[in-house]
Amino acid sequence: MKPGAIVINTARGPILDNNALAALLENGHLAGAGTDVFDQEPPLPLDLPFLKAPNTILTPHIAYDSEQSMKERAEIVFDNLFSWLNGTIKNEIKAG
Repeated sequence: MKPGAIVINTARGPILDNNALAALLENGHLAGAGTDVFDQEPPLPLDLPFLKAPNTILTPHIAYDSEQSMKERAEIVFDNLFSWLNGTIKNEIKAG
């Protein structure tokens, strides 16, 4: 990435090498990083370099938790439920 960039990862943890990212933050190549996902499941080891990197914001996998996303999720659930009650199945998952 170009110098001064800010990295945001809310996708999947393993798409970034967190140790390399920590090194780029430490040496000032990157301006900052924000992540909601990690390359391993919490609890994270306390000696993980990424946890002590400067200009880093870490959240515990809650980036989805906004008022808008909760409203949209509720609308999807109720739409599916009312469809099922009316005899129409949406989003059916068939085994094998």
